[in-house]
Amino acid sequence: MSETNPPPVPPVPAQPPPPLPPPRSGCATAFMVLFGLILLLPGLCALLFGFGVLSESKNDPSILFLILLGLAVCFAGVMLIRAAITGQR
Repeated sequence: MSETNPPPVPPVPAQPPPPLPPPRSGCATAFMVLFGLILLLPGLCALLFGFGVLSESKNDPSILFLILLGLAVCFAGVMLIRAAITGQR
């Protein structure tokens, strides 16, 4: 029996990278930063009231939930500001 080699596979041509999306306008970036700063305010209030509630002896679960909700909104504001500053990748 004779050995047969399969035909060579032609190389796949490299495709150019996809085009970049158009840059975001400065107005959209400014609105993102402004809205992010507004979202930081509930987090600041949550920190202030959180220290007050945690220093007391009785802890109400509903107040603790509101504090966590305020901190989550603050985190969303931080992420929005971060997205506005870093831009698109």
